[in-house]
Amino acid sequence: MVLESGDTAWILISTALVILMTIPGVALFYGGLIRRENVLNTMFLSFVTFAIVSVLWFIYGYDLTFGADWGGIIGGLTNPFFNGVLESKSLATLAPTIPTGLYAIFQMTFAAITVALISGAIVERMKFAAWLAFVPIWLTLVYIPVAHWMWGGGFLAQLGALDFAGGIVVHLTSGIAALALVLTLGARKDSKLLPHHLGYSVMGAGLLWFGWFGFNAGSALSAGDLAVSAMIVTNTSAAVGMLGWMLMDKIKTGKPTMLGALSGAIAGLASITPAAGYVNVTAAIIIGFVASILAYTAVSSLKPRLGYDDALDVFGIHGVCGITGAIAIGIFASPLINSAAVTEGGILFGSFALMGSQIIAILVVAIYSFVLTFVIAKILDKVIGLRVEDHHEIQGLDINQHEESGYRLS
Repeated sequence: MVLESGDTAWILISTALVILMTIPGVALFYGGLIRRENVLNTMFLSFVTFAIVSVLWFIYGYDLTFGADWGGIIGGLTNPFFNGVLESKSLATLAPTIPTGLYAIFQMTFAAITVALISGAIVERMKFAAWLAFVPIWLTLVYIPVAHWMWGGGFLAQLGALDFAGGIVVHLTSGIAALALVLTLGARKDSKLLPHHLGYSVMGAGLLWFGWFGFNAGSALSAGDLAVSAMIVTNTSAAVGMLGWMLMDKIKTGKPTMLGALSGAIAGLASITPAAGYVNVTAAIIIGFVASILAYTAVSSLKPRLGYDDALDVFGIHGVCGITGAIAIGIFASPLINSAAVTEGGILFGSFALMGSQIIAILVVAIYSFVLTFVIAKILDKVIGLRVEDHHEIQGLDINQHEESGYRLS
């Protein structure tokens, strides 16, 4: 293969779009949903996560994820600090029409947003120092192995499991990790959701929706028919997810809400992510609608019933929708959309084998992410403590963790 300038340009743009999703997309979306006394701390979590992952990914993360497979578990560390890769001007093994460096930084953006998503569950009560320690440990012990299993030629890929753009690698791992982390941290002193500036969240959600085209359509790794297909089903699922959540709001409360509409759009985006390169528009409509209903139920019924304080519903939206989309692959995946990855297709095409592989991948990743995150959290809690002091939590983290305020104090 030779370098294709069109493919290279598209993945350069896609990389920038996914960076935009984390900073400022996630930062704004989360920042608007909490008390004003915590807005800077909440945004800071996304920015500092992006910085940490950006460095570690090129020191060892890319190699361990996409290096030569070691027993289906992890990649080999052959080029630490990305040594010699840029100088060689090589093409990416898994995307042979673009440079290796471009493929690496594109994948880095996925790692960064995965960790940043977790922060929405623990806002308003976790020590900033504890988060700084959590990010590199979780990246190394959870994200990198799971990404290798699914995308780097590991045992789940060998089993035949599919994940086009991160329903399992990104949304399931972050959603399950969020659940484990909040179970360790415990509930906030005031666990009501008190959005101080929905305008921030509207802008953040808009940037997420916009950036998601790089996330999903960019995962085609070329500027062709598959990228077009992924873009169309991504937008369709997001739109249906928004409308589905609005419908549930209307049925349950009598009035649709802006926050609900944003949540539904994110649910539709998260659920189509694993399936974006394998399904058609009809499937996208079904996936987006079902995901919005399931996520709404998880947020409005399951969370209050079980009593865990997932502040910004990372598990209820990302975890639930990651599972929904991964299962949908086993039903709707079509060889007509992507014959390179889908040979027999899903259940609608007469094959049950793919569904079996998807269920195994979901169970393995969910258990692994939960157990490892719980262990990491327990160790950090013993060593440095996870939670801020009670009076600091009540007063707000901006002033106590950073000596700053997002707004004038007078």
